Amino acid sequence: MTKLRNSVGERIRAIRKAKGLTQQQLAELSGLDDAYIGSLERGERNFSIDTLEKVLTALNVSISELMFSKEHMTTDEMIRQEAIDEFVALTSRLNEEQIEILRRVSKEVSRAFN
Repeated sequence: MTKLRNSVGERIRAIRKAKGLTQQQLAELSGLDDAYIGSLERGERNFSIDTLEKVLTALNVSISELMFSKEHMTTDEMIRQEAIDEFVALTSRLNEEQIEILRRVSKEVSRAFN
């Protein structure tokens, strides 16, 4: 069970950092104590589904974005996942039109690398 807690804590930390939040800011957004956030990220706490929901809501992410394991990932895959986390964090503040513009720009950049 500790392995799962550690994985969830690591993902929470990665997503929090990708969004540019401190533990204190995440604590305020989730209504939890910042020391609790730290222990959660380190996998030291058993947490309830209700607590997890508060953290996910504060981070504005779904459970599916949280649940993946680095255990079987290559370095390239981990770097790619970090970039995806940052991209998701950036797009969460954009409206539909801005996201579409960003998609087109991304496709053009991708074509330039091919």
